[in-house]
Amino acid sequence: MRNYLLDIWNIIDPIYCTCSRLHNVSENNQSNSNNTLFRVRLTNYQGYDVVLQDGTIIRKHDLLIKIHLHNVKILNKMRQTDNQFKKAIYIYHEIKRALPVLANYISFHEKSNEIKGIIGITSLSKGANKLGFEVFDIKNNYYRTYKKYAISPMHFIANTSIKDPVYLLMSKKNLMNNYHSTRWS
Repeated sequence: MRNYLLDIWNIIDPIYCTCSRLHNVSENNQSNSNNTLFRVRLTNYQGYDVVLQDGTIIRKHDLLIKIHLHNVKILNKMRQTDNQFKKAIYIYHEIKRALPVLANYISFHEKSNEIKGIIGITSLSKGANKLGFEVFDIKNNYYRTYKKYAISPMHFIANTSIKDPVYLLMSKKNLMNNYHSTRWS
């Protein structure tokens, strides 16, 4: 059943990506084969004011890059294992590999000077702080509940438990300091 649903999701995913205005972040900006786990789009932050550890203040309407994990890609890769630890390690290392590519993407983005940071919504926040993200609760109960149920099909297919989603935030300054390399310049 799970494999059948994943096959359907593989068909629907490109439509979702287009409708959501998501762009793949790839290592060479040319080949689909080098896409990272990130798909991104510009967004105006709509939450409460947040002060990050480096002093960056994210306010309503600030321009952020919203990151989405390419869940279909992850689940296709993980089809053969039910080991949750192996899945978590794979995702952690793929995100760590993708962050320098994202830093490069932002540094060359036409609105780079306006972008204050990156944001994601996930229920997989364990280890996020080791990557430089800061975790914040979603204060709006309705939105948190909506997101929890919106991602529940992914948890069913992945055979993982559903947890409350949270915001992951990282300032552009932190991203560039930790992941941007002169090799991209």
